[in-house]
Amino acid sequence: MKAIVCRELGPPEKLVFEEVPEPPMGPGQVRIAVQGAGVNFPDTLIIQGKYQMKAAPPFTPGAEVAGTVLAVGERVKHVKVGDHVAALVPVGGFAEQVVASGDSVMPLPAGMDPVIAGGFPLAYGTSLHALKQRGQLKPGETLLVLGAAGGVGLSAVQIGKLMGARVIAAASSADKLALCKAHGADELVDYSKESLKEAVKKLTRTQGADVIYDPVGGELAQDCLSAINWNGRYLVIGFAAGTIPEIATNRLLLKGASAVGVFWGAFVAREPKVSQENFEQLFGWVASGQLKPYVSKIYPLSQGAQALRDMLERKVTGKIVLKA
Repeated sequence: MKAIVCRELGPPEKLVFEEVPEPPMGPGQVRIAVQGAGVNFPDTLIIQGKYQMKAAPPFTPGAEVAGTVLAVGERVKHVKVGDHVAALVPVGGFAEQVVASGDSVMPLPAGMDPVIAGGFPLAYGTSLHALKQRGQLKPGETLLVLGAAGGVGLSAVQIGKLMGARVIAAASSADKLALCKAHGADELVDYSKESLKEAVKKLTRTQGADVIYDPVGGELAQDCLSAINWNGRYLVIGFAAGTIPEIATNRLLLKGASAVGVFWGAFVAREPKVSQENFEQLFGWVASGQLKPYVSKIYPLSQGAQALRDMLERKVTGKIVLKA
């Protein structure tokens, strides 16, 4: 089978596309013919050795896939050969086949395109967990989403609307904000042209946002804490800006606010039943037509390195997917 292989830690250009052996399968695992594999910002870090989870070369990057079940281990009962499924894997997704733990394999709703579904679990799973369990977002509250046109950001905009929030989308260009508006954002802030803090205060009549979803980090974190409401929740999603901010905790004190970490991978491992319930809700929204995942570009598997380069250079909106 063909796969993208990281033989040496470094930038995407060091990756190779080559023939590799099919991975072995155990009794609690599922072999999947990959049709779509989601490309995520952590993939750009793990190939450079900069992610919290380390992988030793040679390895195949890619943490989320969807496709067709080729074989099931004897302990796996909830899926069968021929089913369309999505799955999460530590690594290995950028390949024509992957072997996943049965516990991480989820049947897709009828009619959901497996190529598009390849970019669904990580972003949408992260955002629902962040907004529901960690942020406890309530109908009528104001949600501020930074990096709102990116994969996780746009999913947070969509899910926030489904949860009944007023959503302020913040991004770095007019084109990106237009995409957010098309997916339900109520208000828009271009933080490349105006102060995030002042814009949010104006839109909320000085009250601030109740929940702030921040996958960006960097200098904008301080603006977030100045634009948070009383009893607000600042959700730490990630650091796409490349800098981990040191936040002014006195601002949390003055607003009675909370800074809340969101580590979705650990949540899935520690609370699998709650994670499963989240995906039942997500797939229910998809099946009913209330939630439509947005994939901006589909690359052939052989162009995995280019997809990661585009991700690093901020050329990506929504999700991008490799098609095997």
